[in-house]
Amino acid sequence: MRSPSGVLFLCLTCFGKENLMSQDQHEQDAPSAVSNRTMEMVVAAVTFVIGAMVIYDSLRIGAGWGDEGPKAGYFPFYIGALICIASLVNFVMGLRDKSGESFVSRPQARDVLKVLLPMFVYVFFVKFLGLYVASAIYIAFFMRWIGKYSWTKVAAVSLGVSIGFFLVFDVWFKVPIIKGPLEALLGLN
Repeated sequence: MRSPSGVLFLCLTCFGKENLMSQDQHEQDAPSAVSNRTMEMVVAAVTFVIGAMVIYDSLRIGAGWGDEGPKAGYFPFYIGALICIASLVNFVMGLRDKSGESFVSRPQARDVLKVLLPMFVYVFFVKFLGLYVASAIYIAFFMRWIGKYSWTKVAAVSLGVSIGFFLVFDVWFKVPIIKGPLEALLGLN
């Protein structure tokens, strides 16, 4: 295991001190996509809704005390109430936060979206193309777009991983995986 100073030395050697420092400075100077305050309040609101759903369902199935002891919703009701109380506390703390600290800068948000949006497209196309074909396209897309690998490496890895998954799941473990028209054409359904 490398020490933190060894990792820093390796990074400075590979990337150069100027490149690392300028990238950090660039991210600090970049405009904020969203503030810590906003994210605190959004997360508090979402967790409050989750807690309220737990409370509602606990009341629906019975959150009181019956002849034989606590009903099924007794314990979840109080957990939901604690989640709601904690969420309200976090929401108020978010309202009071006047620091204006950035949660994520625009370049950082762009980098996250570069991975997140293609992932949603991938999940959507799994239904139509099947898992193996969609995975091969997904891996190839990222290797070429972000990794800038050569087409031969892209083809070898994306096809190799999909064929490997097919062998492991379909052939050896006999686990049914979502298949698309290509597998049907090849008679692999």
